[in-house]
Amino acid sequence: MTDSGKPHRPGRKAAGRNPAGRTGGGRPGRDSAPKHTPRPSRSEVDPARVAARDVLRAVRERDAYANLVLPGLLRERRLDARDAALATELTYGAARAQGLLDAVIAEAANRPVDEIDGALLDVLRLGAYQLLRTRVAPHAAVATSVDLVRSEFGSGRAGFVNAVLRRVGERSEDEWIELLAPDAERDPVGHLAFRYAHPLWIAQAFAHALGPDASELADVLAADDARPIVHLVARPGVITAEELALVTGGEIGPWSPYAVHLEHGDPGRLEPVRDGMAAVQDEGSQLVARALTLAPLDGKDRGRWLDLCAGPGGKAALLGALAAIDGHTVDAVEPVEHRAELIRKTARELPVTVHVADGRDPGLEPGYDRILVDAPCTGLGALRRRPEARWRRRPADVAELVRLQKELLASAIALLRPGGVVLYSTCSPHVSETVAVVSDAVRRHGVEQLDTRELVPGVPRVGDGPGVQLWPHRHGTDAMFMAALRKPSD
Repeated sequence: MTDSGKPHRPGRKAAGRNPAGRTGGGRPGRDSAPKHTPRPSRSEVDPARVAARDVLRAVRERDAYANLVLPGLLRERRLDARDAALATELTYGAARAQGLLDAVIAEAANRPVDEIDGALLDVLRLGAYQLLRTRVAPHAAVATSVDLVRSEFGSGRAGFVNAVLRRVGERSEDEWIELLAPDAERDPVGHLAFRYAHPLWIAQAFAHALGPDASELADVLAADDARPIVHLVARPGVITAEELALVTGGEIGPWSPYAVHLEHGDPGRLEPVRDGMAAVQDEGSQLVARALTLAPLDGKDRGRWLDLCAGPGGKAALLGALAAIDGHTVDAVEPVEHRAELIRKTARELPVTVHVADGRDPGLEPGYDRILVDAPCTGLGALRRRPEARWRRRPADVAELVRLQKELLASAIALLRPGGVVLYSTCSPHVSETVAVVSDAVRRHGVEQLDTRELVPGVPRVGDGPGVQLWPHRHGTDAMFMAALRKPSD
């Protein structure tokens, strides 16, 4: 890990070129494994670990998203429930902990991870994760990792992996942290960032957003580093949360009247989800959509609503279901056609009209009563659900996104009728993307900032207002921010 808290980027060397298993310089070498060891056939290698390795490879080589690749791969290979659960745990866990794992691997291999062949690094991360963060027996973690490499590359490289993982297994996670992490007294944020596998700049952004509650940083990072449970949304007017919980065996969520929580299982196999009666949606996102519908207007709600940043359609569908109850309509804007098609599918049979346009200039007739701007952002509030994202984002990303957020919010305000409300939200607690954007809009456009805390009734500890900040360690949701702005009637 670099001084900034970012991991070394893995090498992208072609297989067979500059293999990492060469001896010399005190580094693990190919003599760590007997040359006569037979190469296992691909059918003999554990299918769960093969699946996890293949997803990590797709993430590294193609910048794929693990949460998009893995479900399809599990269905395609028809892994049973036990193997699918293991593959999921190993994939997401290794992707989430990448920075910590890379620091340990670099120390054990006596070389930076960017000098290790990428295909081997994928397997080393899987093996190190099992050794440090699971109850998998150490010999099984090492042996299955060696088999993965031997089946593809032979004994030379397998010997390197064997030697590195044996060194990794010589210490517990806490012992490695004690050895490698910044000093907890001199650099408490850096220490916590390393312990909970976050880039330093993200941990600093969380501490800044927490403000006087910065002592909760360890809790935030720990919650962000844990496996999230599945949140479902019951479609209003079709099924209640109580009915959905009964059908699925889940538990009713504590904050949204539409939320159901599932501890495990593939939600795509649930009948209510397949039939469009429910969908997967974080409870925080449900609260955002609901808050827009609860915001007080000046004048009557004429039922003309807009989702200005609608892709892939979860909030647009919930707004559409709520609008349908009162005979209202929703326009949904998305600039990319394939994402617009996702909205159409998600909001099918609902009063939602999709427009393929840029939200900064969508060409729509002004006069909307309610507008949602769920703006593109760094996504720092949903890192637990997008495990590799924390290692892809860079501090430089923030400035470009803030410009876009301000432009989208300005567009929304222009499309509002006098007395209408825009609800601005981001799946990020970064102050530059949240309170700074809202303060700029108030100053530039003369809108009135409402007390958004009143729009999430019953939800405690959402900040000092007038905006709302949700947190995974407090609310079990993504770290969603929201602020309601009303256009003056005159």
